[in-house]
Amino acid sequence: MSAHKARRVVDQIRGRSYEETLMILELMPYRACYPILKLVYSAAANANYNMDSNESNLVISKAQVSEEFIAGQLKNRVSFRKSMKKAIELTEQADTKGIQVQISGRIDGKEIARVEWIREGRVPLQTIRAKIDYCSYTVQTIYGVLGIKIWIFIDGE
Repeated sequence: MSAHKARRVVDQIRGRSYEETLMILELMPYRACYPILKLVYSAAANANYNMDSNESNLVISKAQVSEEFIAGQLKNRVSFRKSMKKAIELTEQADTKGIQVQISGRIDGKEIARVEWIREGRVPLQTIRAKIDYCSYTVQTIYGVLGIKIWIFIDGE
C-alpha cells in the first residue's frame, strides 16, 4: 500500500459521517481503501460496544498516517533524531496526550544495531483503560532495514 494513496484516502474521509465514509471507501479505486475500510468497520463496532453509540451518530474526526513520514525522512538520509522530533511536533498538533517513537536497527549506518526512542507527554502502556494507537513500519535504507514503532496516547481513565 502506498503511503501517498493512503494519505489521499484519509484526507477524503476526514470530517465525514460514517455512511459517507463507507460510500467513499467502496467507490474509490485505490488499494489502500480496503484496509482503511476494515479499520472504519472496526472503529464503528468498538464505538457501538464501548460507548453504546449508533452508526448514524459517528463522524470520522481524526485520521492520520504518520509512520510513513518518518520512513520517508530516513530514506532521504535525514537525521533520525530530527525526523522523530518532527513527527512528534506534527502529532502534538492533533491534540494528543502523549506520543512515543522508537527506531531500531543500524541507525546512521553504525556497525551494531541499537534502539533509540523518544517520548513526549504521557504514554501508559500497562493499562487496558487507555486508548492508544499503535503502528509499526519497516523501511529499507542503504544500510539495511530499520524498524519504526509509534504509540500515540489519545484518551484514558
